[in-house]
Amino acid sequence: MEAPRRAPGGRAARLRTALCWAAVAPGAAWAAVRLGGLDRGPLVQLLAFTPYAAAASVLPLLLALALRRRWPAAVAALAAAALVAVVVPRALPSGQPAVTGPTVRLFTANLLAGAGDARALVDLVRRHRVDVLAVQEFTPQAGAELDRLGLDRLLPHRQLDPRVGTVGSGLYARFPIGEGGVRHNRGGWGFDQSHGTVAVPGAPAVRVESAHPSAPYALDQVGHWRADLAAQPPATPDGPLRILAGDFNATLDHAPLRALLDTGYVDAADQAGAGLVGTWGPYDGDPIPPVVIDHVLVDRRIAVRAVTVHRVPGSDHRAVLAELRLPAG
Repeated sequence: MEAPRRAPGGRAARLRTALCWAAVAPGAAWAAVRLGGLDRGPLVQLLAFTPYAAAASVLPLLLALALRRRWPAAVAALAAAALVAVVVPRALPSGQPAVTGPTVRLFTANLLAGAGDARALVDLVRRHRVDVLAVQEFTPQAGAELDRLGLDRLLPHRQLDPRVGTVGSGLYARFPIGEGGVRHNRGGWGFDQSHGTVAVPGAPAVRVESAHPSAPYALDQVGHWRADLAAQPPATPDGPLRILAGDFNATLDHAPLRALLDTGYVDAADQAGAGLVGTWGPYDGDPIPPVVIDHVLVDRRIAVRAVTVHRVPGSDHRAVLAELRLPAG
């Protein structure tokens, strides 16, 4: 009895199907982790690059379509749609609350243990008529140099916690700062967060804090990172206005930062359509694509007029400038 023959091209067809599934699986898994908020362990760092994964997600779809593999194409289409849906809105301006109060220009900069160019920072403050400045990794030497270059005249009010190394922070303002203090993060390096209530003429008082949760730079630091983000002050939708500005060591693709936003904040860059402009990287010359970990989170009652990102020589972070309009007081 003659053995049954395989259909011509059967092996090649199975190889094409296997190739498609191999290409589709990473994007599908990425979408599942991102949508499910499953950022744990090494996935925390990986999720910071979700915008790049979204851009690349069309390639497995094109491959599956070219090879006429229906089910891999369907899964690839769903994964690509999911990733694009969570990323693309960051490049599109959103509607803003109708407020009639004063405009405030808020600037935040991580100074990399004081190595950021003080002259460049003061020039940016002067050129953009900054009203409030939040700094992280702020050292005594950096503070002295900033004042020598004229920051004390531009922003005379301050709540400062300069420290040697990376843990210090500061808050400067054109307007008086009251109820000042320092919040001490417990995780990782134990970064400090200077805060105070800024009295802007014509608007309700605004609570501003220079935010700097721990970084998930190693697996044993992920728990500290998560705890520090969970400990950030929530928004107070029925109370005083609040702004958190600084180096959050997290992107909008990380569930703990989204949970913080859900308390009543919006991300200023996301609202202005500038949410895909990288603020960190490459680091130490490593070929790391820029990611967005520096943010200005504002109360949803505050309108975001514009957000721009600026280089500060000497720092591995780019500074973020948010032009905000407050409710009338």
